[in-house]
Amino acid sequence: MRAGFAAVALAAMAWPALAQESTPTPSFDRPGISFSTATLPRGAFAWEQGLPDFERDRGGGARRTLYSANTNLRLGLSDRVELQLSGSPYNRLRERDAHGRRSRHGAGDTGLALKAALPSSHEAFSWAVLAGVAAASGDREFSNGATQYTLGTTLGYDFDERLAGALYVNLDRSDGVDTWTWSPSLSLALNDRTAVYVEAGLSRSDHASTTSVAGGGVTWMATPRVQLDASFDVGLDRNSPDLTGGVGASFYFD
Repeated sequence: MRAGFAAVALAAMAWPALAQESTPTPSFDRPGISFSTATLPRGAFAWEQGLPDFERDRGGGARRTLYSANTNLRLGLSDRVELQLSGSPYNRLRERDAHGRRSRHGAGDTGLALKAALPSSHEAFSWAVLAGVAAASGDREFSNGATQYTLGTTLGYDFDERLAGALYVNLDRSDGVDTWTWSPSLSLALNDRTAVYVEAGLSRSDHASTTSVAGGGVTWMATPRVQLDASFDVGLDRNSPDLTGGVGASFYFD
C-alpha cells in the first residue's frame, strides 16, 4: 500500500493551493460502480485515487484479501469529451488457508478511455458514454491476462436539487468473452459538502455464473477541489466477493 501513502503525502502538499481558490464543485467518477454523466471542462485535470480499494472473499476454508491503489487520471479535451488513463500501480494480495499464509504484490493492467457527455433536451436528464481499452500489462496475479475492450453508458436523472438517480450499463469483451454489468443507484446530497448513495450491481459473463452486489458510500468535499470518499458493496450470492469497497481521494485542477 505504499502507493496509497505516497498519494496522501502528495495530497497534503497540494492541499493549501487547492483550498485557496473557489471553483464549481467538480463531478468525479469515484466512488461507485458507475461513472458520472459529467465531463471535465477543456484543459481541466482530475486525479482520482484509491487509498486503497479492497476486495475480500472467503470460501472453502480460505480467505483472500486484495488491496489496490486504483488510479484514474482525467483530462478535459473539450467541454463534452475527456481522456482517461487508469490503472493500479500497486496491488497487494493476502491469502490464508490450511497451508498457511501468503502475500504477493505487483502492478495491475493499464487502460485508456474516452468519455463523452451527450446532449439532452431535458434539463433534469443527462447521459454519457465511455469507450476504452485495457492492455494486459500487469503482473500475472493482478492482470486480466488479455486485452479488454469496454463500452458503457450512464443515464442520470435529477428528481430535485438533492436527490438523483442513475442507471449504468456496461459491456466488457476480453479473450472472446462478453461480460454485461447493470447498476442502478440513488444519491442524496445532505448539504453542500456531503452526499450519500446506495447502489446495486449485477454482472453476467458468457458461460459463467451471475454475480450480484449491493451497498453504498459517502463523499465529502474537503475543499471545493478535493473530495474524500468511503464505500462498500456486499456480495449477494456465493459467486460474488464477500465485500468490496475502499477509501479514496479525488483532486481537481484547472
